[in-house]
Amino acid sequence: MSLFAVLIMGIVEGITEFLPISSTAHLILTSSLLHISQTEQVKLFEVVIQGGAMFAVIALFWKRVLANPDLFLKASIAFIPTAVVGFFMRDFVIDVLFDSHVIISGALISVGLLFIGIEWYIANGILKPDRDLSSITYKEALLIGLIQACAIVPGVSRAGAVLVGMLLMKFKRSEGALFSFLLAVPTIAAATVFELVQSDSNFFTSEFIGHLMLGSIAVSYTHL
Repeated sequence: MSLFAVLIMGIVEGITEFLPISSTAHLILTSSLLHISQTEQVKLFEVVIQGGAMFAVIALFWKRVLANPDLFLKASIAFIPTAVVGFFMRDFVIDVLFDSHVIISGALISVGLLFIGIEWYIANGILKPDRDLSSITYKEALLIGLIQACAIVPGVSRAGAVLVGMLLMKFKRSEGALFSFLLAVPTIAAATVFELVQSDSNFFTSEFIGHLMLGSIAVSYTHL
């Protein structure tokens, strides 16, 4: 990849990671528009640069987490289902789903329609999200984790899945967004470490390491 492509990919990841749209799907589609083949090295790049978003979350919310460690504990528990699903389905997702623009596009459209439906229910007073995060239970955190696990499919937004689940549980939109941010830390950290461990050591040329660093910095800078 050229440095221009690396920067574009980093910016796209930074913009889309915490919006209720799939950052992975947008990275795959962006790489296609830039005529970048979905090689194993490119797939690794697309996963690892998401670590930049994790550092942005830590920088923005560390004070709130320290003031309420129970909240991060619940986010860590919510991460467990995603870890289990990701461990067993990783090869299928990377080798099959990442290459299917039909599945990615279908997932993007389906999630978008789901959001429209939920917003209609809220606008018409049928659904009234008014709960604070202080009321979330460990059982609910685990259920939210199960919902997030659906985002293993490229095109299903991780942040969007969490937000939808929490709106249906009647949590305020802002509270759902915050929990999604906190849940991103263990999720992205685990995915990044796992992919680095599983990857071919021959990928890590000085040029590729430079691309990873530049892409991650672009992601962090976009958030901050």
